[in-house]
Amino acid sequence: MNISDITALGLWPDSKKTTAEKGISELEDLGYNLFYIGKNADLYTCPGKDAKVLLVRSDRCSVFDIPLNLEIEGKGVSQTAISNNGAAFARETGIRTAILAENVDSSLSIAPRCQMMELCKPLEAEIDGEVVQFEFIFRNYLTGSLYEACQNGNDPYGLELTSDLKQWHKFETPIFTPTTKGVKDIPLNTAKVREVFPEIITSLEKLFKEFTQFAQDNGIIIVDTKFEAFVDADGQWVLGDEVLTPESSRFIAKKDFDNGDFISMDKQILRNFGTKENWKEKSKSLQAGEKLDVVVPDSIKNTILNGYSTILESLSK
Repeated sequence: MNISDITALGLWPDSKKTTAEKGISELEDLGYNLFYIGKNADLYTCPGKDAKVLLVRSDRCSVFDIPLNLEIEGKGVSQTAISNNGAAFARETGIRTAILAENVDSSLSIAPRCQMMELCKPLEAEIDGEVVQFEFIFRNYLTGSLYEACQNGNDPYGLELTSDLKQWHKFETPIFTPTTKGVKDIPLNTAKVREVFPEIITSLEKLFKEFTQFAQDNGIIIVDTKFEAFVDADGQWVLGDEVLTPESSRFIAKKDFDNGDFISMDKQILRNFGTKENWKEKSKSLQAGEKLDVVVPDSIKNTILNGYSTILESLSK
């Protein structure tokens, strides 16, 4: 299936520009053709007529939606393995994922970076008179933007949380805090979104609870998780391409968490460094297609890689 076939099925948004560049030769020689270059991964069309694509993770990095000239060697392989584990965990709970349980020839050197994906389009629905796409976020702890909102007396999700709750308050059961998906994620009323997608949210809530318990039993605290749901060619919902990974969840080693060290084992480490280096302000001068030139110490890179290794070793079944 080529990109024109994909577009004809309505499974590729016009807003995402495709590329005519050639991809990795060992894939191109087998009939996989590069058609999209993302911030951290690339997509290839696949031989045959099935509506699926090949995702190839790179070592490229981005934070705050800022493309960086930074690569961390080995990151792509670790993230792919973690992603495969997350997708397998979801499938075991009965949830279909866009990540398929198949892959390219394992003898290919690029294989550890590859995932076969069912091609889907984002789930959309009308909320308060506007058609939006969604991020389904579940939280075990009160922190980040929600904590700040509570402190300021705001109630962005209609949850009626009180301002006297302390940071890192543990919720008795995970709370659901949906947002729109876009350039800026806008909080949505929890009850209204539940009314629209009761079966999806119940399924994802169950998955989040089970994964939280599994992770805790294996020495890792799950702070929160973002799920994205998609619609396949038959109109059925499937879970998106980041399932219980450091790109979509915050992981903290339990021993660190218990000691009050709340630095998560993911790109939050890079975000914190980027904040100190004022990357957001520096990125304002970037032209379209440009990457921000950054210098990151090996100590930061190694801390990130070690976190991924810990997650992979702890949560692999």
